[in-house]
Amino acid sequence: MEPFPSDRVQLPRNMIENSMFEEEPDVVDLAKEPCLHPLEPDEVEYEPRSSRLLVRGLGEHEMDDDEEDYESSAKLLGMSFMNRSSGLQNNMPVYRQNPNGSCSVPSTRTMVVCTVIFVIAFSLVIVIYLIPKCTFTKEGCHKKNHTMELIYPLATNGKLFPWAKIRLPPDVVPLHYDLALQPNLTTLKFSGSVKIVVNILHVTRKIVLHSSGLNITKATITSAQGHQAKPAELLEYPLHDQIALVSSEALLAGRNYTVSMEYSSNLSDTYYGFYKISYEDEKSKQRWFAATQFEPLAARSAFPCFDEPALKATFLIKIKRDEKLSTLSNMPKKATTPVTNGIVQDEFFVSLKMSTYLVAFVVADLKNISRITNGTLVSVYAIPQHLNQVEYALDTTVKLLKFYQKYFLMKYPLEKLDLVAIPDFQAGAMENWGLITFRETALLFDSNTSSARDKKLITSVIAHELAHQWFGNLVTMEWWNDLWLNEGLATFMEYFAMEEVFPELHSDEDFLTLIFKAMMKDALNSSHPVSSTVQSSEQIEEMFDALSYIKGASLLLMLKHYLSKDVFQAGIEVYLHNHSYGTAQSDDLWDSMNEITNGTLDVKKMMKTWIGHKGFPLVTVVRKGKFISVQQEKFLYRVEPENWTSDASYLWHIPLTYLTNRCNFTHCTNAYLLDRKSAVIELPEEVEWIKFNVDMNGYYIVHYAEDWKTLIDLLKKNHTALSPKDRANLINNIFNLARLGRESLEKAFELIDYLNKENSTAPLTQALLQLSLIYNLLDKKGEQQLAARVMVKSFFESKSEKSSQLRCVKEAIDTIQLNIQWMERNLAKLQELL
Repeated sequence: MEPFPSDRVQLPRNMIENSMFEEEPDVVDLAKEPCLHPLEPDEVEYEPRSSRLLVRGLGEHEMDDDEEDYESSAKLLGMSFMNRSSGLQNNMPVYRQNPNGSCSVPSTRTMVVCTVIFVIAFSLVIVIYLIPKCTFTKEGCHKKNHTMELIYPLATNGKLFPWAKIRLPPDVVPLHYDLALQPNLTTLKFSGSVKIVVNILHVTRKIVLHSSGLNITKATITSAQGHQAKPAELLEYPLHDQIALVSSEALLAGRNYTVSMEYSSNLSDTYYGFYKISYEDEKSKQRWFAATQFEPLAARSAFPCFDEPALKATFLIKIKRDEKLSTLSNMPKKATTPVTNGIVQDEFFVSLKMSTYLVAFVVADLKNISRITNGTLVSVYAIPQHLNQVEYALDTTVKLLKFYQKYFLMKYPLEKLDLVAIPDFQAGAMENWGLITFRETALLFDSNTSSARDKKLITSVIAHELAHQWFGNLVTMEWWNDLWLNEGLATFMEYFAMEEVFPELHSDEDFLTLIFKAMMKDALNSSHPVSSTVQSSEQIEEMFDALSYIKGASLLLMLKHYLSKDVFQAGIEVYLHNHSYGTAQSDDLWDSMNEITNGTLDVKKMMKTWIGHKGFPLVTVVRKGKFISVQQEKFLYRVEPENWTSDASYLWHIPLTYLTNRCNFTHCTNAYLLDRKSAVIELPEEVEWIKFNVDMNGYYIVHYAEDWKTLIDLLKKNHTALSPKDRANLINNIFNLARLGRESLEKAFELIDYLNKENSTAPLTQALLQLSLIYNLLDKKGEQQLAARVMVKSFFESKSEKSSQLRCVKEAIDTIQLNIQWMERNLAKLQELL
């Protein structure tokens, strides 16, 4: 999914906060702000409600956690729950107050009663919590192989719900869905029915699946051998969006059953689930448009389903509609049959095996243009008045589809590929298999009014979503903790494909800027590893951020350059072939690469240090003759640099690359794997200068210690000895080190003095970004005159015409919040330098 800005309320957080295309608010590392409590961010862990040993649903009123836990425990003990005031009142009579104001000693009877009550209560606690290997349910204590299991929560009808975890139970898997829907664009409601063929892996009486906001009116279970559907008891647990169908008889392992349900609901008011939007047609008449957005957790709001990415199945979809409208879904249309006056039903071919979040359907008045390429019908749809703006998208899609099929050595697996421009859409686009949905501004191009930036945006979004047809659709991450396998790979392929197919768009420079911004976020203590443990819906939605997208792609870029492009491509091909129509974990990608390296490099061992750690390394380089000492530590912004200490537990396997005056970027690049805290690299001979992290292909920052002066002189004398990306990398690194307190501001400003000779976008963009951070900080401190001098330095001291290109301005005004202590320490120095 390609993120995009938000302008609508009540939306899942992943669609609001993770836009790659909007200006972001100031970033504040809350983890490093003065705390009101002593907990470090790393000590704070999510505690899913399902992990508590409590019976839920005991009351309709909101309570504090302590109250809720107390009431739940009281219920388990067979005691009545008393509110805080009554509890205090009940505790008061132990000591009586005499009329003269003094307290009398409790009577013997009172003391005996209290002692008995205490002994009974203590005994009950011992019985409940300390008897080993005992799980309590309403039937009593049952011996298990586990020391303790979760006590089941309560369903909405007050009965025990037979499942307490967020993840669905492993005893049932879906095989096939028959889904029939009838959206009504007049009443803005929809009704539906679903038949799910499931396979039972372990004997059970329950089938637990997902449902959210659906009014289910009928539920039955039919065995494969039986012909009569048997009613099933329906239990609902909204906290986890789960329902349970409880059978009157055991469901046997190895057998298939059909779960049937009828339901209805409202079309959503948000951009999530099966939702409605309105727009005006050519005659300014209001029209309605129904579309879907199911990633990550909204398929359950359109039909009851097993809404987890690993639970793939095939889908047969039927949709009733007004005969004047059109419907689209993942697969080509099989047949259209009349139902009643003015209503017809479209039936689509059975889909390939896929995850529920990739299911999609659209009901609207649409027009399209189409083209066949390599046996695939590619179509671009829009509302009628915008049909003249889809030609560029069609041309771009055909070119990119050909490139991907050639690169992966694998044909696009569907017979058709539809791209739909939706008048009002939250994300940039969504990669539904065979039916990609877009925001109009991310798909429509008007040659008379659209800009070059619009063309680049449209191209990049199409490239991203087409890459998902393989990474995410054909091979899907097993669980949301490895979302980066979908988004990181798609983002990497997005920029790689654009560089190969549309080199004139210079997308590599945009990618470089995004990497620098992702590193700014990753340097905060509030960051997280690329692959993180997630359970709750909130945690899942929070994974859709710059780290999953950009850092994930950056790590793949680093790996590609270290292995070589041919080895990397071969590893990608193995990964896709080994896991087609299935799911994968991060290790599966590294295992595929290891099949190609054949023992010469343990890719899994190297890359696990990158996806398992948050942040990135700082590599310090010290040159003495032909010996280069390199040492790694964790890079982390701190409030006080003098108190900065590295985390000894962090150790990355860093594929260092470097070039020297003996072998510069136009000739060759050297590599060294730093898999220890420090090492010494011996060069064949002494060199005048050395530059690490060639073209910023590695995800780390370099500190050159005494050699910064040498590199500054090199830029002043012959800046073209380094590539534009290398020059941008040096600017980024020295300003980050200055912010950290590891280098002086004088040296940072001295390095960018060469910019009056610069005519490449990448270093200029990075210099403007770094100066804009200082400008923004000065402006917030009320130092407007000094801030103005920063902008004079950035915009007018360069003599190159290209240095003031407007394309740099956008990057210059993207700012972050730097800590105030840094500003106060360096204010005097800035006044001196500027």
